[in-house]
Amino acid sequence: QVQLVESGGGLVQAGGSLRLSCVVSGRDFNIYTLGWYRQAPGKQREPVASITNRGSTNYADSVKGRFTISRDGGEKTLYLQMNSLKPEDTAVYYCNEKGWSGRLQEYWGQGTQVTVSS
Repeated sequence: QVQLVESGGGLVQAGGSLRLSCVVSGRDFNIYTLGWYRQAPGKQREPVASITNRGSTNYADSVKGRFTISRDGGEKTLYLQMNSLKPEDTAVYYCNEKGWSGRLQEYWGQGTQVTVSS
């Protein structure tokens, strides 16, 4: 069973920075995508950034140039460096893993709150 535990959320002023972390434990997939999603009040959950096992990254247009996704060398911790934060970045941020091992398996963390004040 895969477990994902996020940390690093909090309250920050507009223009500030935060770094989210997600510790991944449990089953290892040879082929996977790790990603960050967010959900603001009254809105649907949306993808923010992702990174594949090959290191390919993808970003939502709204965060390009401001957010950076990365993982550690052991690929057990996922990060999201968020700079130049805006009030519209306020949301619960979730860590996600999609792994392929004969079939697609998907796991979510519990989420961490990010609040950006104006």
